[in-house]
Amino acid sequence: MNWFLDILRSSIGKKLMMAVTGLGFCGFITAHLAGNLFIYNGKEAFNLYAERLHSLGPVITALELGLLFFAVIHVLTGVTLFYQNIMARPVRYVVNKSAGGRSIGSRTMPYSGVILLVFVVLHLLDFHFVDKTGTTIYKLVETTFAVSWYALFYVFAVIVVAIHVSHGLWSAFQTIGANHPKYMPVIKTAGIIFSISIGIGFGFIPIYILIFT
Repeated sequence: MNWFLDILRSSIGKKLMMAVTGLGFCGFITAHLAGNLFIYNGKEAFNLYAERLHSLGPVITALELGLLFFAVIHVLTGVTLFYQNIMARPVRYVVNKSAGGRSIGSRTMPYSGVILLVFVVLHLLDFHFVDKTGTTIYKLVETTFAVSWYALFYVFAVIVVAIHVSHGLWSAFQTIGANHPKYMPVIKTAGIIFSISIGIGFGFIPIYILIFT
């Protein structure tokens, strides 16, 4: 057990935890987007999807607890790694070496992570922990996105999600050992396609609500 704890305390172990939890979140947002797409089938289809989802009861509760655990690990580990990087290089380079293959996703990971944390908290308060008595999930979504500033903030936030994921996904595969010249270009391309799909998929929902409902 001591060797396992030593690995988790090491830089490699922390990056591995970031990779595993990050991949877990990628799986979650894929499933979440697939469910949200029911909204285009109309209010009845979307409400039916929500009812069937919540009818799973203990299964959903277990998944939510698992996501919460992943979130705590991901955030705390990310903050720790960021702090360690700052302490290891207290003086910033005079020249920003953006030409060395660094993308906007890699350069903004800590900051996009903070924005995502704020967004997730607000999203949960608006859709999960809100009183749903006398309303439906479709009506709740419709009412929330009817507020223009919130709809714009939501679009901005999912763009940040896409940027964060664009680097995080291939970086996670690299961390778990998929760093091979033959496969990494494919993984990077798949990561970009995935991040764009997530950004468009989630970002168009409030636009659809504002324009077509």
